[in-house]
Amino acid sequence: MEHLLVYGDSLTWGIIPGTRQRLAPERRWPLVLERELRQQGRDVRVIEDCLNGRRTVWEDPFKAGRNGLTGLEQRIEVNSPLALVVLMLGTNDFQSVHQNGAWQSSQGVAALVRAVRRAPIEPGMPAPRILVIAPPPIRTPGGEMTEKFAGGRERSVGVGEAFRRVAAELECAFFDAGEVVHVSALDGVHLDADQHDVLGRALAPAVASLLAT
Repeated sequence: MEHLLVYGDSLTWGIIPGTRQRLAPERRWPLVLERELRQQGRDVRVIEDCLNGRRTVWEDPFKAGRNGLTGLEQRIEVNSPLALVVLMLGTNDFQSVHQNGAWQSSQGVAALVRAVRRAPIEPGMPAPRILVIAPPPIRTPGGEMTEKFAGGRERSVGVGEAFRRVAAELECAFFDAGEVVHVSALDGVHLDADQHDVLGRALAPAVASLLAT
């Protein structure tokens, strides 16, 4: 069996836009991806490690533990052996408490990639491949997201291209989620259930090709 670790935030955790509720596991994109791969005959398990508010490398001044770099190497060690690590972070880098642009967020992703590669896995275990996913662009924040993500739409412009450049520089696989899905009109940040399904299905061919090499 091949194990895949998805390291993400609330877009992957499955917050239902406009609420604080969570989508059922089978409706979240990681398990949609797992189902698609299994239907192709691949013996895979997708492990979700997703935390609401997680940034790439920044702290949340109001809630501890949201720096994605902290403890990442140990998460790789805990879940090894891994065939693939999927990184989908960045949206929370554009919260109003930060002044990050797309370039700053991409450098955060680069730090995560380096952490995955230096993780202390056991001798003889394979180093996992890495897939960087650029999150879909933020729209106009609404509801509870209005103040939290004020200005985020403007600061996140170009995130897909910035992440693409970093992935190329670090020789990682890359997927731009913004090319296949869009965030909810309800809050401008999270994914509606149908978009989880679209993303999981769209990722399956790309992930299958990575596992085959």
